[in-house]
Amino acid sequence: MFSRFFDFYLRGVTRFPKFTLAVLASVLIAALIGLPNFKLDASSDSLTLEHDKDLDFYREVIKQYQSGDFLVVTYRPEASLFTKASLKTLQALRDELAQIDGVVSINSILDVPLLYSPVQPLREMVKNPRTLLTPGMDYDMAKKEFLSSPVYKDLILAPNGQTTALQLNLAVDDKAIDLYRTRDALSLKQDKGDITAEEVSELEKVRAELRAHTTEEAQQSRERVAQIRAVVEKYRDHAQIYVGGLTMITADMIRFIQNDLVIFGSAVLLFMIAVLAVIFRSIRFVVIPMVTCITAVLLVLGYVSWVDWRLTVISSNFAALLLIISLAIIIHLIVRYREFAQEQPEWTQRELVMATAKFMVLPCLYTVLTSIVAFVSLVVSNIRPVIDFGWLMTIGLGLAFVLAFTVLPASLVLLRRQNGGGQARATDDKEPKKPATYYFARAVEKHGNVILVVSILIGLASAWGVSRLQVENRFIDYFHKSTEIYKGLSVIDKDLGGTTSLDIIINNGERDTVSSATYADEADPFAEADAFDEADPFETLQPITEADPFAEADPFSEHGDDASSSYWMTVAGLRKVEQVHDYLESLPEVGKVQSLATLYKVGKDINGSLNDFELAIMQKSLPEEVSAALVAPYLAAKEDQTRITMRIHDGYPGLQRAELVERMRDHINSMELFEPEKVRFTGLLVLYNNMLQSLFSSQIATLGTVLLGIFIMFIVLFRSLKVALVAIVPTILAAVSILGFMGIFGLPLDMMTITVAAITVGIGVDNTIHYVHRFRRELMQKGDYTACMYIAHGSIGRAMFYTSVIIIFGFSIMVLSAFIPTIYFGLLTGLAMFMSLLGALLLLPRLLLLFKPFNVPQPALQ
Repeated sequence: MFSRFFDFYLRGVTRFPKFTLAVLASVLIAALIGLPNFKLDASSDSLTLEHDKDLDFYREVIKQYQSGDFLVVTYRPEASLFTKASLKTLQALRDELAQIDGVVSINSILDVPLLYSPVQPLREMVKNPRTLLTPGMDYDMAKKEFLSSPVYKDLILAPNGQTTALQLNLAVDDKAIDLYRTRDALSLKQDKGDITAEEVSELEKVRAELRAHTTEEAQQSRERVAQIRAVVEKYRDHAQIYVGGLTMITADMIRFIQNDLVIFGSAVLLFMIAVLAVIFRSIRFVVIPMVTCITAVLLVLGYVSWVDWRLTVISSNFAALLLIISLAIIIHLIVRYREFAQEQPEWTQRELVMATAKFMVLPCLYTVLTSIVAFVSLVVSNIRPVIDFGWLMTIGLGLAFVLAFTVLPASLVLLRRQNGGGQARATDDKEPKKPATYYFARAVEKHGNVILVVSILIGLASAWGVSRLQVENRFIDYFHKSTEIYKGLSVIDKDLGGTTSLDIIINNGERDTVSSATYADEADPFAEADAFDEADPFETLQPITEADPFAEADPFSEHGDDASSSYWMTVAGLRKVEQVHDYLESLPEVGKVQSLATLYKVGKDINGSLNDFELAIMQKSLPEEVSAALVAPYLAAKEDQTRITMRIHDGYPGLQRAELVERMRDHINSMELFEPEKVRFTGLLVLYNNMLQSLFSSQIATLGTVLLGIFIMFIVLFRSLKVALVAIVPTILAAVSILGFMGIFGLPLDMMTITVAAITVGIGVDNTIHYVHRFRRELMQKGDYTACMYIAHGSIGRAMFYTSVIIIFGFSIMVLSAFIPTIYFGLLTGLAMFMSLLGALLLLPRLLLLFKPFNVPQPALQ
């Protein structure tokens, strides 16, 4: 069926080549028209699992506490920080940054309220709130407070007392959160098959609205980052300044991806052109392959642009890989065409093209199908960028196959035949030069047992390396140490409280079970005295007047506010939070911890001791600035819920995110302060860890499933269990050796490197199928295993060698990238191709010679 269809298709292409190429050109033009709509996505949403309940809860917390994203500008003046000149410059910088659209507030040493410089009664704090800019402020005392107070320690002033931070708070995008949650809920229903027609329509509408909104927000975010950098640049003569934060990471990732697509895409193209020119020494065999490869990439890019399919840091790598795979198919066709041209000098150009295409269509089809199986394995990862990469490669592989058997035949038919297929002909007095692959064949024949022993050792070492694989990595390691983003993140992580956010949300249990006798050691405000008798700690209070700040501050009135009625604003609740807070601060991986316990500590420092009545009065009387800093971010009064926030030192040696969270959870549960189900962890650390753990569990397990699927395909293709067993071994060894290499050398498994295993299987299988297919054909004619090995090495082996060399050196160009994951991707892909080539040219033929899986035809009787 397929053969008849292909014959019909091929006759049409070769009979009407101009029309065929014109149709392709029209399709290409249509794709190019859509390219202005091409977009990249490096948002945090692209780095999370789909349908992750923790992600939905994280968005709920952001909206509940209005804790939006923020940027951090670190500032270290050349002169002493705590001088009028340095603070004046810092103030000017802060004022300019505050004018940038989207910055809703700035926290800095200039703005935050000072509570210990010196400690003063609550009433004075209410009447005369102080900041560093308050006239007559003692800078030394303020500096001491920033370095040691429970509020600001490890937050806005580095231990050296010279580096400070300006936290630029950005507005919470409530609209995006609502759209995301609606989309995810409807999408989950769609995946389960429980969605109605009306909901399908609503889902499409929400997706369109979300795409439009995120596009606008992304543009505004990039403009905001550019404005911040422009402002900061004006002050670099006065201080050492860096900018950090998640928004900066997103902006720089987008910039690096764009640069890599342009610079390395161009570099790979130039390299491919140079190699093709050296190998084939013919203009036609440079132009036709390059046109075919570029067309495949542009068609896919045009498609994703038209449908508004956003590429990410991972899926954008499909372009370079598709170029390479398209070229591999074309090279196999060209090599076979040139062989036919030498062997059949009497054939016409159309006969050569038809014979080449018919000879190569089945092995190329098999390699494409098995490669698709490998890349489809990425679709089950539940991580959107990895899923996109898998689908894009699947689409691209199918397109590359069609174009190879369309552009090459149509183009060659329009050209005159070259003698010898364009190869340099050997002179009569010189022996033809042996190809490089000949020496591989010699090694197999002469040192076959050595190849087997070395392969076994590599397999054992790789298995050990796989057992050492880890998924822990740091955002900061995505960038070179010389980049601004690395320097900024490094300062923030080491000296200013840590990098990655982690929150603990605690809901109140049965509030009426807490007995006042539980905390009998606390002073009872009604024991033997009225709350305002001489023993009252607020004995200096004046009679309440209309202007008095304590007017309407009765914590026991029926109309008290939600915060004062919350369990967490009682001594019982605060002491529990304080115990957890202190435990978290004791962990070396944890940086700055903030919670209601900070308010409790400050209150005790100011008042000496606190009871529920005093807490209620203090909470109602706090200045707005203090309340916004010490209460609002940590208390959801209506839900009777409290929040403990912390930042984790990403640079802590041997940081294990999953282990850290579980250790925290187990210890908090062992404290028996709260019911376990009422304590929940959230934050970017949880989301990122979920993604990493999913990579490890799903992809490593999936790799085995993929290899099993390919093994079954081998049985179908080769119609022999013995041949399939022999053929699968080099592919397994190549894939496992890459993972083992990563484990041995401590390279983490992340969203970029996880795709290398699929690439290794995908392209490694190509080499195996091509070699076995050609070997079997030659064996059916020659009947001699060793002779057929030399023939296969000298024919299809050369094509494999050419494509592998192009892949290895083409991807090695990526070492010049400013984005570390791109460098790892390039080097590991090159190494994977090297191992695949060795497996196909050394181990595979050795196994064929050893086990002789094919039945050799008996010579015909004369």
